[in-house]
Amino acid sequence: MSAHYLTNLKMKTDFEFKGLEDHFLKAQSKGDFVKRYFSYLSELMTRVDVSVIEQIIDVFIRAGDRGKTLYFLGNGGSAARASHLANDISIGTRSPGSKPFKAVSLTDNLSIITALANDEGYANVFVSQLDGILQPDDVVVAFSVSGNSDNVLKGLRYAKEHGAITIGCTGFDGGAMSQLTNINLHVPTHRGEYGPVEDIFTILGHLIYTYLRLERRGTL
Repeated sequence: MSAHYLTNLKMKTDFEFKGLEDHFLKAQSKGDFVKRYFSYLSELMTRVDVSVIEQIIDVFIRAGDRGKTLYFLGNGGSAARASHLANDISIGTRSPGSKPFKAVSLTDNLSIITALANDEGYANVFVSQLDGILQPDDVVVAFSVSGNSDNVLKGLRYAKEHGAITIGCTGFDGGAMSQLTNINLHVPTHRGEYGPVEDIFTILGHLIYTYLRLERRGTL
C-alpha cells in the first residue's frame, strides 16, 4: 500500500465521515445511539474492499485443497477473533467426502503463551510458536486493529521469510501491517474505535466461514 494511498485514506477517515463519538454526542436517546451504531457499521461495511475478501477465500480454498495449515493470531479482542475463526474453519466447514481445513489459533494455549512470554518476551509469543512448524505455502492470518502490534509484526515477518502467505486484518489507518502482508483486509475508522473494527472482523469471519462451508458441501 503506497504512502499516497495512506495519506488519502487518512483524509477520508478524518473528514468524510463521522466517528462514534460524534454519533454519541448527537444521539437523542440510547435507542437513537443504537440505531446510529448500526448505521455506522453498515457504512464501514461499504468501505471494505470486496475483492480482498475474494482473495482471502481463494487462498483458504487453495491451502485446504493442498493440505496446508492456516494459522491465526492476534492480541486481546483480536485474539478472540483469531480463536473464533480457527474454530469455525477447522470444525464448522467439515463435510463428508471433502478434505478438511487445517486451522490453528496461536492464541489458545495459555501455558505456551505465558511460558514464551516469561522466557523469551511477549514480542516472541507468535514467532516462537511458528518456528520449526511453519511450512512454505502455509497461511498466517493476523488480526490487529492498529496494525502495529510488535508480536504480530514479528510473526508476520517470520512467516514471509519462510515462504508462508500472509494476510492482515487491520483497522484505523492500517498501521505497519498494511505494508507487510501479501493481502490486507482493511476497515478504515477513526483511531481508537476498536469495537466497530472487531465487529466487522467477526462479520467477515462468519461470511468467509459460511462460503467455505457451503463450497465444501458442493452447494455453490
